[in-house]
Amino acid sequence: MMRDTSRLSPLRGWLTTLTGWRADLAAALSGVISALALPPLYGLPALLIGIPTLLCLIQGARGPAVAARRGWWFGFGLYLVGLYWITEAILFEAARFWWLVPLAVPGLAAVLAVFVAIPAAVAWSARPGWRAAFTLAGAWVLADLARQFVATGFPWNPLGSVWEFPGYLGDIMIQPASLVGVHGLTLATLLLASTPVLGWGWRAGGLAVLALWVGFGIVRLDQPMPPGPDLTVLLVQGNVAQGQKWDRALQVSIFRRYLDLTREAVAQADGHPAVVVWPETASPALLQTDSQARELIAEVADGAPALIGSVRFDEADRPRNSLFALGASGVIEAIYDKWHLVPFGEYQPDWLPLGIQVVPGGGFASGPGPRTMHIPGLPPVGALICYEAIFSDQVIDESDRPAWMVNVTNDAWFGNSAGPRQHLAAARLRAVEEGLPLMRAANTGISAGFDARGHELSRLKMQATGVLPVRLPAPLALTLYAKLGLLLPGGAAAMLLITGLAENLTKRQARRANFCTG
Repeated sequence: MMRDTSRLSPLRGWLTTLTGWRADLAAALSGVISALALPPLYGLPALLIGIPTLLCLIQGARGPAVAARRGWWFGFGLYLVGLYWITEAILFEAARFWWLVPLAVPGLAAVLAVFVAIPAAVAWSARPGWRAAFTLAGAWVLADLARQFVATGFPWNPLGSVWEFPGYLGDIMIQPASLVGVHGLTLATLLLASTPVLGWGWRAGGLAVLALWVGFGIVRLDQPMPPGPDLTVLLVQGNVAQGQKWDRALQVSIFRRYLDLTREAVAQADGHPAVVVWPETASPALLQTDSQARELIAEVADGAPALIGSVRFDEADRPRNSLFALGASGVIEAIYDKWHLVPFGEYQPDWLPLGIQVVPGGGFASGPGPRTMHIPGLPPVGALICYEAIFSDQVIDESDRPAWMVNVTNDAWFGNSAGPRQHLAAARLRAVEEGLPLMRAANTGISAGFDARGHELSRLKMQATGVLPVRLPAPLALTLYAKLGLLLPGGAAAMLLITGLAENLTKRQARRANFCTG
């Protein structure tokens, strides 16, 4: 099909005429460029290159299958760069899994790229111009929602996270997450990134939306915060290298390190009410059965409750990744079991064909879901163990709403890479969405405290050993997103998709050449 490119800029006209491997390469490179906008780089201008390029490549496709292929290459480049750090975990077991080093990240990127390929194919069916942009944005967010649930989910690096700059500017830009969540931010991000190929009117509209976005953030941050409880959260960062963590010869020294750090933390509290928090699986002792270990923790905590990450075994002798709440004399007040387990890392998915065993014994057993822990002397707390912090609208028990959240994690697997920083960014957004303060204890970092608007109160840097005392802020009133959850961004995405496809599709071919003008 011949295309009239006379009204296009030379670059855009060239993009719409690319075919074959050249178009695929352009799509992959635009995905790689777009990944520069993700935490911790926050190169937002990259999206003003990547997303318009993808739209022009979709326009130039001869059919939905070709558009899907180009969308797949874009997604492959995006996730290949955004998830490079997963290789760090494999290198810890390089002697056994060396063959996975060149396969794991490309393989995962190839799977996740499907969630971009489908929106690209759908966008091809829309009339070029703003309708194609609406369709791509709506279908993309619906695919992201699916990515949160398909095969137990892996919603890492949604594009809405690109606004989480450090400091006050980032605080401003993430406040709309209290209304629409990170998926709503993704929807707005895609629409704003599309404006370079939608003409000056749309660009002016995008600037107006951005001004309202900033205004909302400033106004929300300017509201006075209610007083918080008289409670200091003592976050303990033991900084135990992953290669040492399960070394039986080092278990006693690791346990003593955490005891010494806890004693130091309690001294810093200076007699004020406090709660001690150790990271995910920090205790090498099995606290469920080791009463002596529990008593030692209670002794150094000096009467303060303690939230301690540890493994336990259930009635079926299956291990569980758990958070123990210890009271006076080491009494177990409550136990939370992680329920969102990492596929192939912590458990073996049921959908694998029979006879294939990737995780010995099937791995960990999962807990029943989000739960609020009620511990004497503490405001009710919602626990998140590691990976669970990336699941928007799936982090607390809404029928038993907590007053704060605690996220314990072990990011040592991923070294001093982008992975722990992206994980921290995800946890920060959960605080904004739910309107609840979040305290994060990480084995090798980054440990940090956030108030209910996602403002960082303090942090311990990567690969540091120490304690972080943080005064617990107050929760805010129930946010709109906490009330309606995924229905809001899902409904908005569906409306955009319907609007984009409403045009008579039979006229699409005749009007395709008018795309990318302005």
